[in-house]
Amino acid sequence: MRIELAAQPGDPGRPNEDFASVALPASGEGGVLVLLDGVTPPADGETGCAHGVPWFTARLGGAMLELASAERDLTLRQCLAAAIARTADAHRGSCDLTHRLTPQATVVVARWGASAVEHLVLSDSVLLVEAVDGTVSAVLDERIARLAARGPVTDAQRNAEGGFFTAAADPAVAERAVTGRTARARVRALAALSDGASRWVEVFGEGGWAQCFALLAKEGPRALIDRVRQAERADPDGLAFRRGKPHDDAAAVYAEL
Repeated sequence: MRIELAAQPGDPGRPNEDFASVALPASGEGGVLVLLDGVTPPADGETGCAHGVPWFTARLGGAMLELASAERDLTLRQCLAAAIARTADAHRGSCDLTHRLTPQATVVVARWGASAVEHLVLSDSVLLVEAVDGTVSAVLDERIARLAARGPVTDAQRNAEGGFFTAAADPAVAERAVTGRTARARVRALAALSDGASRWVEVFGEGGWAQCFALLAKEGPRALIDRVRQAERADPDGLAFRRGKPHDDAAAVYAEL
């Protein structure tokens, strides 16, 4: 088994709000991959939380990794709901969890065992699945992309009917996640990317998902992030490639099963 991960803040002066980790149970069978992309609030915006996004993603990511690894009788949606509830309880007494900008994150989870590979994707991070024949499939939650195709995406559409969903303080959002299951014998490798890393495909158009996966397999996650940074530096003002911010936190995980 080969597992590699890399993460880099978009701004060296700020903490990375992404979370990436892999757990291999002591039984030696299977594993769990978790990647979160924390949602950066506006620079002058209130969130109602005294802790901040890095604290939130560390708590939520750690809880998700533990639950998905240890509670294999739970579905990934159930694990996410329990992780959200646990994280919310950790700061419910000190923070306003009803605030629309309360700390939140996108979520990618993959869990594999002897017979199956399960996945969960919520919001705009991506999971790539390589089949044994080399075919690469992207698992996407396309709600933000569909909204963006019709006009600007606003905070009013966040965690609202007809909008898009992120993991914040409401465990019920787990039911909105894209989930699925694939026979273990059909999967050779997995990769998870925050949207800061997936810019290589989705913003800069340097290649498709298959080419992105091939880069990860050959050179590793750090090389992908380096390529993204090169493209960002070549267009510092976003004139050729429009994006929300010049540089974004980036995280990538690659796992050969």
